[in-house]
Amino acid sequence: MDIALFVIELLVVLGCIVMGTRSSGVGLGLWGGTGVAILVFVFGLSPGSPPVDALLIVLSVVLAASMMQSAGGIDWMVSVAAKLIARNPKQITLVAPLVSFLFSVGAGTSNILYPLLPVIQDLSYRNGIRPSRPLSLSVVATGVALACSPVSAAMAAMVTLTDTAPWDFELVDILKVTIPAAIVGIVVSSFFVNRLGKDLADDPDVQARIARGELAPPRADAAEIKADVTVTAAGRNAAVIFLLGVAAIVVFGLFKGIRPLDAAGDPVAMTPIIEIVMFLVGTLILVVSRPKVAEIPTMTVFKAGMVSAIALFGLAWLTDTFLTAHSELISSSVGGWVSAAPWIFALGVFLVCVLTTSQSTATRTIVPIGLAAGIPLGLLSGMWAGAFAGIYLLPTNGSQIAAANFDTSGSTKLGTKLVDHSFFVPTLILAATTIAFGALFGVLWGG
Repeated sequence: MDIALFVIELLVVLGCIVMGTRSSGVGLGLWGGTGVAILVFVFGLSPGSPPVDALLIVLSVVLAASMMQSAGGIDWMVSVAAKLIARNPKQITLVAPLVSFLFSVGAGTSNILYPLLPVIQDLSYRNGIRPSRPLSLSVVATGVALACSPVSAAMAAMVTLTDTAPWDFELVDILKVTIPAAIVGIVVSSFFVNRLGKDLADDPDVQARIARGELAPPRADAAEIKADVTVTAAGRNAAVIFLLGVAAIVVFGLFKGIRPLDAAGDPVAMTPIIEIVMFLVGTLILVVSRPKVAEIPTMTVFKAGMVSAIALFGLAWLTDTFLTAHSELISSSVGGWVSAAPWIFALGVFLVCVLTTSQSTATRTIVPIGLAAGIPLGLLSGMWAGAFAGIYLLPTNGSQIAAANFDTSGSTKLGTKLVDHSFFVPTLILAATTIAFGALFGVLWGG
C-alpha cells in the first residue's frame, strides 16, 4: 500500500510539473502550489518547507540587478562584451560563447545576451564564418553560466540546499568546480560546433541569396560594428558597483574569518551575506547612479526574476512536501540507483531543465534526491552545472528565437521537428563535455 501511495503521489507531482510547463511562467508556481494542496488535503501529507532562503536571495539579487539595469549598467556591460568579441573575429565561435558566459556569470542572468546577438551575427558573417556556429553556442553557454554565478536564482537554490549541516558545502566550493568545468566545456565544444553546417562559401542557399542581391557578400573590411546600446557614466558606475558586489560575495565565501559572527560565535552563513551585500549594492547604485526607482518594476531583469521566484516558490514547495514525506523510501530505492549510477542524477537535472526551462526549478527538484543518495558534493556540483544546458534542447527559449531572427543569413534555424534546430547538437555537446569535466574536477578537488 505504501508503494501504491508513493506512486500515486509521484504522479501528482509529475502531473503538476507537466501542467505548469504547459502554462509556463508564473503557471509553474501556481501548479506547484496546487500540487501542495492536493498532497496536503487529499493525501494527508504535512506541508514541506517553502524555499524561503532561496527566495530571499533571488529577491535581493533581482532588486540590485534591476537597479543596475535601470541605471544603464547592463548596456555598459554589453558594450564591453561587444568590444572583446570584435577583437578576435576569426575565433568568434570560441570568443563569443566565452564572453557571453563570463558576462552572464557576472550579471547573474542570460538576458545580457540579447543585445550581443546582432554583434555576433554581423562579425561572424562579415568574416565568412557561418553565424549559426557562434550564435548557437553563445546561447547555450549562458545556460551553464547560471551554475557559475554567485548571484543567479539557480545558485541561490543550490547554496540554500548545500550550505547547511551535514554538508556545509559553500558557494566557493561549488564555484571552484563549476567555473572550470564550464569554461573547459565551452572550449572543447567550440571545436566541434565550429564544424557544424556548411561554410558560407559552400552553402548553396546563402550563395543563391547573395547572387540574387538579397544578401551582401561577406566583407571583413566593413565599418566597425557596435552593440545597439547607450553607454553612460552612470551605467558604467552602476555596473562596476554591481560587479564589485559579486566579487565581495566570492571573497566572503573564500575567507570565513572576515565574516561577522552570529550569536553562537560562528561566521555568518553565506545566505544572509549574499542578501546583505545585494541590498547594499542596490543602495549604492541608487545613491551614485540615480536610477528612476519608479521604473524598477518595468525592467526586464525584474520581470524575469519575479517569474523565476514564483515558479521556484510553488514547485520547490511541492517537491519538498513530497520528498520529506518519503525521504526514507527515496534514500533506500531511488537513492540506491543514483549512488550506483550518478549519471542518472545528471540526466534528471537535464530533463527537468528541458521540461521547465528553469535551472532553479531543476535544482530544487533533483538536487535533494542527489543529496539523499549520498553523491559526493563535488561530483554532484559538476554534473549539476553541465545539465543546465538542457533548457535549450527544445527551440522554445526567447534567446533561441531572437538568435534565429537576428541571423540574416538564415543559417540559424528553429526547425520544424523539435530536433532539427541549430541549438540541438550544441546543447548536447556542451552538456556532455561540461558534465564530464565537472565530474572529473568534482572528484579531484570538489570534496
